[in-house]
Amino acid sequence: MSALAVITGTTHGIGRVTSRELARAGRRVLMLCRDLDAAGLVAAEIEARVPGADVQALGCDLASLASVRACARQIRERFGPIGLLINNAGMVSMRHRRSPDGFELTFASNHLGPFLLTQLLLPQLAPQARIVNVASRIHRRGRLELDRITRAHAGYRPGAAYARSKLANVLFTFALARRLAGSGITCNCLHPGVVASHLLPAWLRMVKPLLSPEIVDVERGALTTLHVALSADLAGVSGRYFDDQQRDVSAAAPCYDEALQEQLWGVSARWVGIEDAEKAQQAATPGRPSTRQPEPLPASSEHAPSGPPAGGCAN
Repeated sequence: MSALAVITGTTHGIGRVTSRELARAGRRVLMLCRDLDAAGLVAAEIEARVPGADVQALGCDLASLASVRACARQIRERFGPIGLLINNAGMVSMRHRRSPDGFELTFASNHLGPFLLTQLLLPQLAPQARIVNVASRIHRRGRLELDRITRAHAGYRPGAAYARSKLANVLFTFALARRLAGSGITCNCLHPGVVASHLLPAWLRMVKPLLSPEIVDVERGALTTLHVALSADLAGVSGRYFDDQQRDVSAAAPCYDEALQEQLWGVSARWVGIEDAEKAQQAATPGRPSTRQPEPLPASSEHAPSGPPAGGCAN
């Protein structure tokens, strides 16, 4: 497998830890971040702590489709085959805002940007490469409601917007895994835990341990990402959802609805301007679907943590 690992959202939280541990595992790390100054500091910190580390950064604002395209172009021009693509970055806007392209900002940043980035980098993925999407168990509360993505305000609620974007992450993972069947490239997603990162407001980070034992620090929060990215036991495993204990578990029942997966795929492809992605991908990766669909848990059988959402790491 290629040693190059591309990861988004690394200036804070679990992305920062994941980048460090990827470097420790001998991977060449390419961090895609909105704030290049902050990314440079992280790269220097990792190289100081990990002898022989090779860490670089490129600018990428996932909320902007133009920025994603420019970043992908740089990667194609400057780097070779990619062994790992980790869509880690995540955010939640506390008020209704729109992306530069006119989409609801949380959905644009957490789904549309990573969707486009992944599509543009697919031809550069090495044989046996792994795609890892950091989702959240709050996807179980999500409703797709795609009409809310382009409507102004549309009764905006931050928690619902975040849950919608995380549901999209899981649906996208399963749809892509089906398309990649037989190619040797795998795609999985995960819930990292309720992480005490900057996605949680400062006051909640202080009191949350008193309210729930579930909150974890960023070191522990990165464990499932690293497991899915690096574990030899997961070679060839694709289309799965892993929890914060690194267990292969069922996602919410709607995530296994292929019609819903395809609805999201089609709308996403149109919105990001790659409507021909479906035909191109089918031609590039022929094969039959291999996504395992275990007996799904009822959508209400596992509840997302109370309070503001956590689980990603904004860049």
